[in-house]
Amino acid sequence: MKNRVVVVGSYNTDLTIKTKRIPQPGETVIGGNFFQGGGGKGANQAVASARAGATVSFVARVGNDVLGKEAVQQLAQEGINTQFVVQDEHYPTGVAFILVDERGENSIAVASGANARLSPADIEKAKAEIASAGVILLQLESPPETVQHAIDLAHKSGTLVILNPAPAGQLNGLSFNEVNIITPNIIEAEMLSGEKISTDESLAVCARKILRYGIQNVIITLGERGVFLASANTMDLISAYQISAIDSTGAGDVFSGSLAAFLAEGKSIQEAVKMAMASATISVTRMGAQPSAPYRSDIENFISHLAESRSEIPSGSIHK
Repeated sequence: MKNRVVVVGSYNTDLTIKTKRIPQPGETVIGGNFFQGGGGKGANQAVASARAGATVSFVARVGNDVLGKEAVQQLAQEGINTQFVVQDEHYPTGVAFILVDERGENSIAVASGANARLSPADIEKAKAEIASAGVILLQLESPPETVQHAIDLAHKSGTLVILNPAPAGQLNGLSFNEVNIITPNIIEAEMLSGEKISTDESLAVCARKILRYGIQNVIITLGERGVFLASANTMDLISAYQISAIDSTGAGDVFSGSLAAFLAEGKSIQEAVKMAMASATISVTRMGAQPSAPYRSDIENFISHLAESRSEIPSGSIHK
């Protein structure tokens, strides 16, 4: 259904310290600033998708604890349907400890908690919701069998499947031939393809290898460089808008969540990618994961400003 997105994934409470630099092993760095907020790749993407204009349902598990109750309340305040967010009686809400340096780079450790208990049975309860959605968006902070079951259900229903294959270490055991769009970063793309990315040519080789899984579209996120969009007929390097980053935490999630929203409302993949890049660009100028996700008006104003200044995000085809 137009404009409807189902996100299946994780929720974590993010505990973030912004400091001058990320400490080395055994070192303590004094003088940081502390922030607490909602996180987890699934929840980040759900919030980004909702703020970009989609009607979003979230399928997840949190603990039946203070953090879990806060999670459900915060998601509901974003306009997200939390009917399929289970409050687990035996496992706590996931927590992420995040260090961010003065350049905006980050280092993250996660205690998954209830996220590791999201099951195929939980997915079954949302079967009708998945079937009626335009897009389903998944990541890999949930058990692989649960992710695969959601992909299978969506594929059978004709729902567009977007997989953000992160974290990279959880790629094993999944079948990708039912995935319509995959959004790896460079490390994840290298793991999927077995190809080391060092040049634009190796980027194209990598994308071709991932397409051989049966995936229709590969979107490799390149950080400050932008994204590489590949399909059977296109190899397109879309350059990023250059901006000073404050905190890159969650930028990839903002991209994937926004992308899902724009595709759900019927935009072409090229247009959706460029709008999602604008969304991610705005996010790195703000602290936090979920708090940094821009609203639709922010994204449209940003793109309008680019057009007025004749600074459209450029793209260039790479020879196949």
